[in-house]
Amino acid sequence: MKWTKLMIKTTSEAEDIIISTMYDLGLEGAQIEDKVPLTAWEKEQMFVDILPDGPADDGVAYLSFFVEVPEEGDEKPQLPQGLDGAADNSYFLVSSGRVVDLPKLIERMQQELDDLRMFMDIGEGTITVSETEDKDWVNNWKNFFHQFYIDELLVTPSWEEVKPEDQGRKILHIDPGTAFGTGMHETTQLCIRQLKKYITPQTELLDVGTGSGILAIVALMYGAGHAVGTDLDPCATEAVRENMEMNGIDPAKFEMMIGNIITEKEIQDRVGYGKYDIVVANILAEVLVPLMPVVAKCLKPGGTVITSGIINGKEGLVADAMKAAGLTVVEITQQGEWMQCTASMK
Repeated sequence: MKWTKLMIKTTSEAEDIIISTMYDLGLEGAQIEDKVPLTAWEKEQMFVDILPDGPADDGVAYLSFFVEVPEEGDEKPQLPQGLDGAADNSYFLVSSGRVVDLPKLIERMQQELDDLRMFMDIGEGTITVSETEDKDWVNNWKNFFHQFYIDELLVTPSWEEVKPEDQGRKILHIDPGTAFGTGMHETTQLCIRQLKKYITPQTELLDVGTGSGILAIVALMYGAGHAVGTDLDPCATEAVRENMEMNGIDPAKFEMMIGNIITEKEIQDRVGYGKYDIVVANILAEVLVPLMPVVAKCLKPGGTVITSGIINGKEGLVADAMKAAGLTVVEITQQGEWMQCTASMK
């Protein structure tokens, strides 16, 4: 499928009002690129691989909207009133399902930006038009995501063949998605190395902030009996399903729940209490701190909690939270600038 990308260069302060204005024109699902630091609330929502702090905010933002280019031979839909007479090759479908004439759409977008400029600073307020295809996104991933090893575990995308010499290895098949980790990040690798130390065939595992499901799937590959994953993002459900299928994981061995285990009693009750041998959480330190008393209630006596997503220097915060929750810190390890803390239930 082909798409036309309409990118507006503006200021970070004008993002919301421009997105709202473009929504009225039928443009939905804006892609935002800026250097605005994450808020505390946004950090709490990021139950995924965590990246280091980015560059300082320069106030510049890029807002991209995508309109679908009909395939060659597609029948041209009836244009709405006001767009009659559009050239045969100039109609596009916006995300709301409306049919638009692209030149007229761009003209309307620029007019709205010029109107906004009269009462607020929108920066350049320019529109750049480019084209892309679905396959371009896949090919971009292919350029930099290749097979790699986490000790004896081979992690490979679907577009690369497993070498004959790797056939005897444990192999995790995973493709990059739009939101969740692939195992390349140091925090994920720290968790995997710890998981391998504690997994037994009887292991009941809870993966908080499961994302792509990679940690739970690896645990099942290494012999865990059953896993439960929680995440805030409903997209995690499909990501987990696809990755389980790709790796031949029995669906009965992995239960997925959507919700916030820290604040939602219903999710806590569904997850259960005193039933897990291992709880793993690869999240920000600021989220791990309030999570510790919750997961402590989930663990069996003698159970283990493995945490990562902790930038170097903040491991003390997590260790203190573990101790306050009645856990005993047994190991802290480091990879790059990231740390992991492992603790056990008395």
